[in-house]
Amino acid sequence: MESDADDDVIIRPQHDMARGLTTWMLNRQPGVIVAKTRLTKPAPTSAKALKIHPGRDWFTALSGTVTLVLGDRRILVETGQAAEFSTMIPHAFGAHEGPAEILGILDQDGRRTHLRPLPKGGEGRSSAEEAAEG
Repeated sequence: MESDADDDVIIRPQHDMARGLTTWMLNRQPGVIVAKTRLTKPAPTSAKALKIHPGRDWFTALSGTVTLVLGDRRILVETGQAAEFSTMIPHAFGAHEGPAEILGILDQDGRRTHLRPLPKGGEGRSSAEEAAEG
């Protein structure tokens, strides 16, 4: 039986159905963030959906294939491969031809840009709301 007293141990998924994301925050220390994310929607196709911010992002594809959009480039990152890039390049990512799961590491700048508090109750918009946009 789960209780709120177990929140220091239990990692509950945070869902963002509208964006096709489910995220598990794997650490709680300030600074670098480690998160597992399940992607179900494709990367955006519009240039205005691409984001920039200070820092670097790193992720590895645990399953499926991820489309990484970096400026004008569309790069397929397959299971077992990893990607690392400057987030000053306009970027976004999403699932390619089916769900994909990634393990990502965000520095402090990436944390501020990608992660937002989850609404009370854990449903609705995810704390990783920006994750699909890189």
